[in-house]
Amino acid sequence: MYVELKNINKSYGDFKASKDVNLGIEKGSLVALLGPSGSGKTTILRMIAGLERPDSGDIIIDGVRVNNVSPSERGIGFVFQNYALFRYMTVYENIAFGLEIKKMPKKEIKARVEELIELTGLKGFEKRYPNQLSGGQRQRVAFARALAPNPSLLLLDEPFAAIDAKVRQELRSWLREMIYKVGITSIFVTHDQDEAVEVADQIIVTNKGRVEQIGTPKEIYKTPDTPFVSEFIGRSTLIEDYHKLKGFEKGDYKGAIVRPEFVEAFKSDNKVFSEVMDCSEEGVVTDILFRGDSLELKLNVNGIELTTFRSLERRKVEIGEKMRVIIYRLYAVDDEKAYLLENQELKDKDIKNRRLEAYLYSSDGYFVV
Repeated sequence: MYVELKNINKSYGDFKASKDVNLGIEKGSLVALLGPSGSGKTTILRMIAGLERPDSGDIIIDGVRVNNVSPSERGIGFVFQNYALFRYMTVYENIAFGLEIKKMPKKEIKARVEELIELTGLKGFEKRYPNQLSGGQRQRVAFARALAPNPSLLLLDEPFAAIDAKVRQELRSWLREMIYKVGITSIFVTHDQDEAVEVADQIIVTNKGRVEQIGTPKEIYKTPDTPFVSEFIGRSTLIEDYHKLKGFEKGDYKGAIVRPEFVEAFKSDNKVFSEVMDCSEEGVVTDILFRGDSLELKLNVNGIELTTFRSLERRKVEIGEKMRVIIYRLYAVDDEKAYLLENQELKDKDIKNRRLEAYLYSSDGYFVV
């Protein structure tokens, strides 16, 4: 592992920001520290950078324990949430700043700055000041400045937080492409799960100072280990009486998490679903929200409120309309773990309709909704 945290603890007064944190990050990977506000993700980032010191435990970078190594000697580039650009310096001067502090020859500084300006798409903006740039352009300058001294590790603290939604979407792809092009190990903090899933190779989910789960975006999303991860990732509904839903028996669990993609609602005369009609139950549409590319339906099924999405291409539905509903699966949870439960009635069904079978199952065994 290129970056390792071993048994890290950090407190601020009575507040435990990190509780026995253990994690490892491979060289060249792009990793997201994901969690809600106050979960400890930024504290982890700042301790790796040397801006905070752990109360106990070891921080190891490239095989070297760096607890007592100053931030400037750790070979780290840091991109702050608010960019932290020098407002009285031009784009060129901001990028060159770290190199000038190191007293590099002017010819080498010029070559390195020009290289980064070209790489980050800032050609033609060299003489502009930060207040003459858009949020996306300022972020690119901050990224170039962090890369200028050729760091071995890049840390980014919520790099897209101060940018509007459309530009943020564009910058996600740009950042991922740049990091792979440069080939630098990178860790970024975010509370936006879409951002983490889209950009990162690996996600570290934090909660109340602890690491809840480490895995690829697909692993985190499809196989959550804990109740927190199953509820935090995706758009989830927490229910207690899950055994009231058809196809699920009461077990020794505290409740269950149901995601919108686990729920299918269809009209009773839909012939595609005729083979599994007896696996469905009645639900009433209580609300309909337009989401641009789809409709979000709120359903009452046996007194349980559920959510699902419906394509705009399908037949119109109305509030108060009765529909047939199938819950494909859910995550049952206890105090420590999350367990994937399949709809047993549907699982036992011998489906002969190939069109329906193709609709219900994907090649990896998951339902397609």
